[in-house]
Amino acid sequence: MRFSFTHPMSVGDHDPRLVGREGLTRLAEAAEAAGFDAIGFTDHPMPGSRWLAAGGHDALDPFSALAFCAAATSRLRLMTNIAVLPYRNPFILAKAAATVDVLSDGRLILGVGTGYQKAEYRALGADFDDRNDRFDEALEAMVAAWTTDDLAFEGHRFAAVGNTARPRPVQQPHPPIWIGGNSARARARVARYGQGWSPFPTSAAMAATARTAALETVDDLRPMLDDLRRRLEEAGRSDPVDVHFTCAAGGAPGDDRFDPEEHLAGLDRLAGAGVTWIGVTVPGDDLGRAVEALGRYGEEVIG
Repeated sequence: MRFSFTHPMSVGDHDPRLVGREGLTRLAEAAEAAGFDAIGFTDHPMPGSRWLAAGGHDALDPFSALAFCAAATSRLRLMTNIAVLPYRNPFILAKAAATVDVLSDGRLILGVGTGYQKAEYRALGADFDDRNDRFDEALEAMVAAWTTDDLAFEGHRFAAVGNTARPRPVQQPHPPIWIGGNSARARARVARYGQGWSPFPTSAAMAATARTAALETVDDLRPMLDDLRRRLEEAGRSDPVDVHFTCAAGGAPGDDRFDPEEHLAGLDRLAGAGVTWIGVTVPGDDLGRAVEALGRYGEEVIG
């Protein structure tokens, strides 16, 4: 089992130091010292105000923030969790991802998803209704850009004929691509393109809003993992595929009532189901509390 955490920025009540140079450096260094394997950043270039007011969160630009963290650390992997692929031209995103991978000596994990916020799509001039087809074409375009000189790619939405993008990523043939989402379509994409799957805990109410499948317990996750294995087998895949999820058992390390024994038991259940990475919740209301939570989790769980 390996461990990540996502930068704990939330709208309204986050500690401003979390988005400053000294605070972000301290956070990344603390995570690496505690034994965490990756730091992640979400992707919200222009979130809707109503969503923010209802409990949503803002975010640093993930690629700029990960490049910063690359300079502050030496081992910690750098994860987009997740980058909304249809928001951007895929060749621009491929360049940003390759840059982070080069600057970090090959530590990028590119988590990508389709997103679900109509207001953000509208603000960015992206077509919400076309997001799934755009996502699939963009994945093909990115991989082509990373692996081909004098590229001849002509899709329905993107074309590059006689183009070459350098430098190439350090990780060959490209950084691992983790597909985010709970749907069968997300798992089909993993079987076709991905080196990892990132489902996310989702209540029935949230599932309706996000237009995805509800996922609350390990029992909910198991049939999804069975479906993923079947799809990988049908695709002739025998290479390892990571599964990134969260563990709610025992609470979160920033909570005074955090129970590491109960949490470890929950990790065992998830590992038995096939989960290989755990995303850990870290408080964002105070930089000191966030650093303390990372250290506590390192001592009581990772250690």
